[in-house]
Amino acid sequence: MFEGTVRLFLVWLGALLFMAPISFAMAQNVDGVSDLKLPGISSYATPKGETSLALSGGGGAITLSAQLTDKGSDITRGIVWRVFKPEAVNGKLPMVASSHGGTAVFQLEPGSYLVHASYGRAGATKRITVGKDAKRESLVLDAGGLKLDAVLSGGVRIPPKKLRFSIYEGTAEANGDRALIIPDVEPNSVVRLNAGIYHVVSTYGAVNAVIRSDIRVEAGKLTEATVEHHAAEITMKLVRETGGEAIADTSWSLLNESGDPIKETVGAFASMVLAEGDYTIIAKNRDRIYQKDFTVVAGQNQEIEVLATEAAAMDPEEGAD
Repeated sequence: MFEGTVRLFLVWLGALLFMAPISFAMAQNVDGVSDLKLPGISSYATPKGETSLALSGGGGAITLSAQLTDKGSDITRGIVWRVFKPEAVNGKLPMVASSHGGTAVFQLEPGSYLVHASYGRAGATKRITVGKDAKRESLVLDAGGLKLDAVLSGGVRIPPKKLRFSIYEGTAEANGDRALIIPDVEPNSVVRLNAGIYHVVSTYGAVNAVIRSDIRVEAGKLTEATVEHHAAEITMKLVRETGGEAIADTSWSLLNESGDPIKETVGAFASMVLAEGDYTIIAKNRDRIYQKDFTVVAGQNQEIEVLATEAAAMDPEEGAD
C-alpha cells in the first residue's frame, strides 16, 4: 500500500519541482522509501482556502533539517520543504505545509506524512510520523555542486554568451537516449545535483561545435569541470574582388566534408562557430551560384572571401544537386 502511494507521489512531484518535459532528482532510501526518480508529469492537490492544513496547536512540533552528507552540517538556506499526507485524494496527494530556507519547524496533527526536501536539482524524500511530543527529523540529500566551463585550444577563453551546457542522466536508455535534467546552463554557474555520474553536453555557437563528457558529482563537494573545444569563429562574405565589400542579399549554404548541408543563412555576411575540419560554402546571389572549399583550424578565427567571378560560378542546376 505504501509503495503504491510513493509511486503516485513521485508522478506529480516531478512537475512541481522541475516543471520540465524531462527531468529528475534522486531521492534517498530512508525509512523504507526506496531510491526514487521524480519525473515531471502531473501536479499535487493544494490545500483548500488560504489557511494551511498544518495546525497552530494540538499537535507535535516537527523540526526538519537537511544535510549534503550524513556527517555534514545543516544546510542553512536554499531548501524547499514540502509536507504531504500519504493518502491520495481524487488521485493526488494533498500538500499540508511548505517552507523555504534552512531548518524548518512545522506544527502538524499526529499522523504519518511524506516529506520532500529539494535543494536546486537535488532532492530527498522521507516518511515521518508525528506524535504529540516535539521531535526532530533530518534528511541526507547525498548531493554536491557542479560548475562547468569550456575553453579553446591553448586555454583561450570562450565568450560566455556563445557557450551553453546541457546536463543529462549518466546512464543511457536501451535506445541510446538520455533523460535531460537541465538545459541551457550558463558557464560558471553552480548547479546542485544528487551525487552520481552525469552526461554533460557543451555547445559553442549554434552549429556543430559540441563536446560530450561524463562527469561525476561527489556528495558534499563542488566539482569544477572545464572542457576543451576544437573550433573557431568563421565569417564568410561574397565579394567582387579580394578585400572588397560584401555583397548584400546573398544566400549561404554550408556543407561538411561528406557533402551534407549543416547550416543555411541569408545576408551579406555568414558568421558562425564551426568545429575543426573541412567544409564547402555555397553562395547564391542573383541566380548565380559560387562555392569555395576551406578548412577550419581549432582556435584560429578567420574571414573567408568567396569571389563572385565567372571562374568561381557554378551552373545553378549543378548547385541544386
